[in-house]
Amino acid sequence: MKQKRQIAGQILLIEQESIERNPNQPRMRFDYDELNSLAESIKHNGLLQPLTVRPGEKGSFELIAGERRLIAARMVGLAKIPCIVMNVDDEKSAVFSLIENIQRQNIGFFEEAAAIERLIDVFGMSREDISKRLGKAQSTIANKLRLLNLSDVSRETIIKSGLTERHARALLRLEDEKQQTRALSIMADKHLTVAESERMIAQMMGRKKLSHKVPMKNVKDVRLFVNTLNHAVDTIRKAGIDADSVKSETEEYIEYVVRIPKQPGTTAVLKAKALAVST
Repeated sequence: MKQKRQIAGQILLIEQESIERNPNQPRMRFDYDELNSLAESIKHNGLLQPLTVRPGEKGSFELIAGERRLIAARMVGLAKIPCIVMNVDDEKSAVFSLIENIQRQNIGFFEEAAAIERLIDVFGMSREDISKRLGKAQSTIANKLRLLNLSDVSRETIIKSGLTERHARALLRLEDEKQQTRALSIMADKHLTVAESERMIAQMMGRKKLSHKVPMKNVKDVRLFVNTLNHAVDTIRKAGIDADSVKSETEEYIEYVVRIPKQPGTTAVLKAKALAVST
């Protein structure tokens, strides 16, 4: 303990083999192009900003903040790494790691939500405490935790498709997981904006309510609606407007997308979707 007090607050050159990963590190995904770029910088300029660590067991040190720098330093074979040593407990280490990632804006929103949940479940912190520590409103903390209600598959699709936290929150308006999966597939395939996604989800919610009141009679009715849409697109084209349409079908739905240019050289996607329930 005396040794820990003596080195706390100092900047030490620590052998990289002696630095262990923080088990509470919230960030699980790393951009390896960015890591290679960082490694090249460290190779030519050295590590300009020290890592933050805390004393571990048997002379080792546990990382608090700076995992990207540690990985990049190891990539270039840096034998000793400058570190600031802090004496903190598990809870503070977890909080500092989360704060450091949030301030650097290099943590995914699902990773952030999972880290907040861990602070609650493992360390028994209240949402109010977390709100104060992270400088975020309690409503923001609650909204981030709600993201974890999405399935693992949906989260992975959102990340791979480059969709945002607002896309994910819009998706949560759909209570049925099958509807969520269907909506997410369209959002990802069509690269919908947040506003377009919200409109589509509102339409899906409206159709669900309507379907209980006015059920479709048969498939012929659906084909009639599609023919009406085709006729509408033909009318637009005859008026001299370069509109185009795309129709796709699954076992359950017909999707109809009409694109109408707002002005010459600018094409906006106007979603005139006919999603019709099959037999």
